[in-house]
Amino acid sequence: MCAQKKRRSLAEKADKYKCYLKSVQSPEHEVEFFDKAFKDEFHAKPTTLREDFCGTFSVCCEWVKLGRQRTSLGVDLDPEPLAWGEKHILSKLQPSQASRVRILEKDVREKTRPTVDVLAAQNFSFWLFKTRKELLEYFRVARSNMSRQSIMVMDMMGGGDCYAENMVEKKVIKKGKKGFSYHWKQVQFNPVTHEADFSISFKFADGSKLQDAFQYNWRFWTIAEVRELLEEAGFTKSYVYWEEEDEDGEETGAWIRAEQAESYPSWLCYIVAVK
Repeated sequence: MCAQKKRRSLAEKADKYKCYLKSVQSPEHEVEFFDKAFKDEFHAKPTTLREDFCGTFSVCCEWVKLGRQRTSLGVDLDPEPLAWGEKHILSKLQPSQASRVRILEKDVREKTRPTVDVLAAQNFSFWLFKTRKELLEYFRVARSNMSRQSIMVMDMMGGGDCYAENMVEKKVIKKGKKGFSYHWKQVQFNPVTHEADFSISFKFADGSKLQDAFQYNWRFWTIAEVRELLEEAGFTKSYVYWEEEDEDGEETGAWIRAEQAESYPSWLCYIVAVK
């Protein structure tokens, strides 16, 4: 008698990149913010985007959906997410849209042409540069890849919770039998070097878990440090965009320029640098 075949758990069947896109990224929101930030500065619409550390380059693909004149360039050193994006995201675009997406498996510190209106480095990706020298070099190269009238967009996080080791943020992404939750963990933080380890795990309705699906070792940069390095790299100015709140202190989803903000236990913001 044949042994009964073991049933695979939801975690074993899960695609970590699909889980990531549903949990972490919102390409529609990102490109909407890029447009807003560009319009705030130049009172015009951008047409060209470069996404550094692009991973599955979902933002690149979303960008070209917004107009026939829009083109995007994604740059990343890791072939695995690039191949996934080509199979699962790029393939779903219309041929006329896909033809306006260009992907390079390269170091983001390499110069490319043509230059772009918006250069994005999202999801804290530039934090992999752990010294002032490395980050300054990246900012200088990034600036050289930008058009005369252009912006660079980065997101940042902070607050006391981000320094607390073993702090886990949990969020239900999808309910039901095929649902799952997202777990963001602050694994380790060294206050001397500001080096930190983070991980992303996914837990499913059957109790199985995709443990440490993504792991990161970063330098925890501050807003002030980043803005000072942007100025040193030659950017003319930079802005911090903080999420606006209503009278009850609830976030509205609208982002405004701010030079002062509440010191919450955990916060997110954007830095926008003008070439």
